[in-house]
Amino acid sequence: MSDHNSVNHLVRITNCLQTILDLEPQLEKLEHGNSLLDEFTVLKAFLEKIDKVELSEEDVVRIESATANFLRELQGPLGRMGAVAKPGRRLQ
Repeated sequence: MSDHNSVNHLVRITNCLQTILDLEPQLEKLEHGNSLLDEFTVLKAFLEKIDKVELSEEDVVRIESATANFLRELQGPLGRMGAVAKPGRRLQ
C-alpha cells in the first residue's frame, strides 16, 4: 500500500474516532450513556496508537459504516434531549 493510502486511511479513521469522542459531553447526559462512556477509554487508547495499525480500505469502510450507524442510533436519544440541535452542526 502506498504512503498516500496509509495517510488517507489514518485520516479517515481518526475522523471517525474523533467524531464519536466529541459526543462524550452529550452522552454523559443520557440515561444509559455511562455504559457507553466506559468504552471511550478504549477508543482514546486506540486513537493514540492508530498510526501504528495497518488498515485496508475494507477496514476503513467498515469503521466508517459502523460510525455512521452509531451516530444514526444516537440521533433519537440525543435529539430528544436537545443535545444535537446546534445550528451548523450535523452528525455524519
